[in-house]
Amino acid sequence: MNKAILATAFSEALAYGAYLATGTDEQQRRWNQVYDAAELTAGQKQLIAGFSRQMKVLVVSGIWCGDCVQQCPLMQRIAEAAGGKIDLRFVDRDAHEELTEKVRINDGSRVPVVVFMSEDGHWCGTYGDRTISRYRAMAVRQLGPSCPIGILPPDKNEIAATLADWLTEFERIQLMLRLSARLRKLHND
Repeated sequence: MNKAILATAFSEALAYGAYLATGTDEQQRRWNQVYDAAELTAGQKQLIAGFSRQMKVLVVSGIWCGDCVQQCPLMQRIAEAAGGKIDLRFVDRDAHEELTEKVRINDGSRVPVVVFMSEDGHWCGTYGDRTISRYRAMAVRQLGPSCPIGILPPDKNEIAATLADWLTEFERIQLMLRLSARLRKLHND
């Protein structure tokens, strides 16, 4: 992953509230209803509070995207609990073609795609477009007898499971950063 492309995209990216404000009233309502329904457990909050390394997290997203609606607010909840250790920002997929081209999944410009970076902008990992819990829930709905229309938020259990999936990935990157020989030397720890 090209560090210069990441640096440019990250510098142009928006914080959650500013990104959300780019949407229509209806889009904002949908994001807010998932945000309001998402709750971290005490154990999850404790885990996140233990993060010691700064990380940059860049979400390639679409304010209009149903998968983004149902996952990006969860990432915001994780970032809020991190006490400033996670710098979470969002870019519109269609406004950043060069980055979007680098993070294609299954030969598609899918969203959300999350790019995790170290504090100094080195690429650490990419994750998206859906977590395993999200795929499982979608499979039940789409491969079974029901057909959702996407206007209502996901079930609370699906939100909790998807939040846990995202937290696992944030934790994986945090551990990568914490155990990095380069960063341990930099921070004398």
